[in-house]
Amino acid sequence: QVYDSDCCDSVLLELREYLPKYFGVWSPPTAPNDTYLKLEDVTRKFNKPCIMDVKIGQKSYDPYASAEKIQQQVSKYPLMEEIGFLVLGMRVYHVSSDSYETQNQHYGRSLTKETVKDGISKFFHNGYCLRKDAIAASIQKIEKILEWFEGQKQLNFYASSLLFVYEGSCQATTVRLSDVTLAEKRGVPKGLLSGGDILEYNNNIHVINSTENGKIEASVSKGLSKFYALHKKAYCKRHHSQLSLKVESLEQGNVWKSSTCIAQEHLNGNVIPQLEKVFCHMPAEIKESANVEVRMIDFAHVFPSNTKDEGYIYGLKNLITVLQNILDS
Repeated sequence: QVYDSDCCDSVLLELREYLPKYFGVWSPPTAPNDTYLKLEDVTRKFNKPCIMDVKIGQKSYDPYASAEKIQQQVSKYPLMEEIGFLVLGMRVYHVSSDSYETQNQHYGRSLTKETVKDGISKFFHNGYCLRKDAIAASIQKIEKILEWFEGQKQLNFYASSLLFVYEGSCQATTVRLSDVTLAEKRGVPKGLLSGGDILEYNNNIHVINSTENGKIEASVSKGLSKFYALHKKAYCKRHHSQLSLKVESLEQGNVWKSSTCIAQEHLNGNVIPQLEKVFCHMPAEIKESANVEVRMIDFAHVFPSNTKDEGYIYGLKNLITVLQNILDS
């Protein structure tokens, strides 16, 4: 209905933005009477996709469910009505071990009102740092879906989910900083990596050891500056023992500073891995920077309505609140 070529309903046409693309139906040759929806693979463009499925709404049973079905659904997660969403599963790429950590539906059902914040934050932690850029971009996309729900009264969704996907690979989203060998091959004297004045990486990054206020400034060219949105806000409290990271756009001349500060004594000559952690931990305000998808999926229980879908709206608002609390803490 949403992707029908004759569709002219503005509500449904906008809904297309939040669904996987639809490519018609498909039947396997061995079972021609079985019909499947043919849908876009939302993870296709990601190198190391981190994926989470979150069921949204206060009720995971529809208005026509039997008493038995209602009891079955409520008993699976009694907190659904209070929390408004349920984590059905996640797969998170950990940069440090180059491996995935997975959690199934039992993990989500174990989360309480007190632990759901930590439970969700696990999805955005890559083993080195919290991916605040991905959280902020996710919030922005959920807010767009919330706007759609606030503006329509013709469909109610039950047991439907949001699919979250973000890029887990640092080198896919930023200039790769971890390969010391590569840096050395490009003519960086070994001595300068540990205590010298300048480090060059592929002619893109220069780390200058400044005596003034103990700062290290990094100028990063197109590879990084294009990817991250630019803001003129300062996020880093300055202290003599700290380093602030400044990323400068060589194209626009705008400057923003990372929210992450790393103490000088923690470097111990190990500049590159430390900087990689900083680049992973981008400012929350840079909402357009992260490579993130949030799509609505699972529509076996969608019903015509003449009222707002208050249960789904409640779940979206509470999920946004939880994600915002993760950013703020």
